[in-house]
Amino acid sequence: MGADVRFPHLGIEIGSLGKTLSIGGFSIAYYGIIIAFGMMAGLFLVYWQAGRLGQDKEIFLDLALWDIIFAILGARLYYVLFSWSYYSKHLDEIINIRGGGMAIYGGVIAGVITTFVFAKIRKVSFLQLADAACCGLLTGQIIGRWGNFFNREAFGGYTDSLFAMQLKRSQVRAGDITDEMIKHITQVDGIDYIQAHPTFLYESLWNLAVLLVILLYTRKRKFDGQLFLMYLFGYGLGRLWIEGLRTDQLKLFGTSIAVSQLLSGILVFLSGAILLYQYIRRKNAGLDTKGGRSI
Repeated sequence: MGADVRFPHLGIEIGSLGKTLSIGGFSIAYYGIIIAFGMMAGLFLVYWQAGRLGQDKEIFLDLALWDIIFAILGARLYYVLFSWSYYSKHLDEIINIRGGGMAIYGGVIAGVITTFVFAKIRKVSFLQLADAACCGLLTGQIIGRWGNFFNREAFGGYTDSLFAMQLKRSQVRAGDITDEMIKHITQVDGIDYIQAHPTFLYESLWNLAVLLVILLYTRKRKFDGQLFLMYLFGYGLGRLWIEGLRTDQLKLFGTSIAVSQLLSGILVFLSGAILLYQYIRRKNAGLDTKGGRSI
């Protein structure tokens, strides 16, 4: 009874939003289906982008296999590491990925390390691979965030803004509900709803904008690694403010600092500094400023 998800100021109601799909008595989480679809879509885009960059497209099929495996492991390890206060008491749940608990930054870090090692083994340029691969990564993030929507997770604190989202209190983890949300509980047809920022939506749209900028700028790329740096700067900048809205932040050990927010700030600073340095260096050296890469 009652809509599962409501956007009251937009007049949108979703009557029934399941979390799993049952096939032959076996339940498959929509989250997993969406993540898998995001990976496949990302691979197709990388394949296309590699052609635009004049790279060997086939090599990305080999790279994707390793990146996907280690990205999943990295995303889980990152989450467990910064939730150790819980998992140290529930060691048997560490490998239970179906129970939830993945962190995209862990996947990004593992993917970058894997790509670097892969490049060394195959004797190809890591920066060239990263310029193409970052587009696939962004695509996966854009689509993957909708898995959080189905899971009713990764939302922000209370808001009454235009995009405010209402969720049934009974379908949300108690630990993700803030005191401010409880103060503003809304009852519809006798059902309690919390109201929050749909941060999954914010991040998905932000990443889409970053992806479009990178794709449009591809032909004007000045040096290997520039598109990858643009990804780190753009994604980090968006995550820096969006993470501050979320109620399920992973905290740095013994502090109140959101670890993903801290990491985002570091990435924005470092990637921004490198991009600025390259711009100044090339300008002072009189290198090509109209597009292409000068040697």
